[in-house]
Amino acid sequence: MKVYVTRRIPEVGLKLLEEAGFELKVSEKDGVLSKEELLAELRSFQPEALLCLLTDTIDAEVFDAAPIKICATYSVGFNHIDLKAAKERGIVVTHTPGVLTDAVAEFTSAAIFSLAKRIVEADKFTRAGKYKGWEPTLLLGMELKGKVLGVLGAGRIGTRVAQIMHAMGLKVLYYDIAHNETLDKMGAQMEDKDTLLKRADIVTVHVPLLDSTRHFLSEKEFQMMKDSALLINTSRGPVIDEQALVQALTTGQIAGAFLDVFENEPEINPALKEMDNVILTPHIASATRETRDKMSEMAGQSIVDFANGKTPEHVVSLD
Repeated sequence: MKVYVTRRIPEVGLKLLEEAGFELKVSEKDGVLSKEELLAELRSFQPEALLCLLTDTIDAEVFDAAPIKICATYSVGFNHIDLKAAKERGIVVTHTPGVLTDAVAEFTSAAIFSLAKRIVEADKFTRAGKYKGWEPTLLLGMELKGKVLGVLGAGRIGTRVAQIMHAMGLKVLYYDIAHNETLDKMGAQMEDKDTLLKRADIVTVHVPLLDSTRHFLSEKEFQMMKDSALLINTSRGPVIDEQALVQALTTGQIAGAFLDVFENEPEINPALKEMDNVILTPHIASATRETRDKMSEMAGQSIVDFANGKTPEHVVSLD
């Protein structure tokens, strides 16, 4: 079997494919392939398996460029893949769920602390030579114990964030399409979206990117939130209306935001870069060696299993 990988990933997954005896080709470009570049590579190499990343757009044209039978994405999300086109062509699609839960939850918890305690802002202040000695009201932050955490999306990651922050003394509210037994037993309260936004001191977003969640938070939602509220997004950029967020931060409708993902990645709204009450990171919530190695292994193993006539463990439902 020929396998094409759209960008170099940790070696563990590539080694799996090589040891299975597959003919492997990895993109030599240090960056995201353009659509034209990807099509040219596929038409030339003609792979039966495609290992892609969330930065690739995989649609009908891509599938038709080679005799692809399986598309394994090195990501939990799969909104970059046209599932309808895959189903029409009988192509199996797999992803890498579960493996990054702790990494993203730990990062999100760190984001909450960083924003609430104004750590990045204080670092910049100190490096700029502005620190002249202790002051009673210098860079006052938010004390977390006793505050209300609102979790939008109580899946694996949202649940783990809730557990971590509950252990730190926060009261947890959550919004999802169904009750979460783990959170209910912990004493968290399930609320409708509007009630959660009105009550929460900190809102953390963990919903998948679907048509129904695009601009899940926009002008209406920001107007509901406390003017002291903090917003964290480590899910997908387009779930937040970035222009509405800029407006909310500029007018003081909310107090601050931590964004690891952006509406038009890798482009970032210039206004966000100028705000002291905003922390920006380059989509690194899952960036631990352990997680990225495991993702590579899972993607590679999916292709190996498929080639051996087995059903891969993490097949995406195409319905």
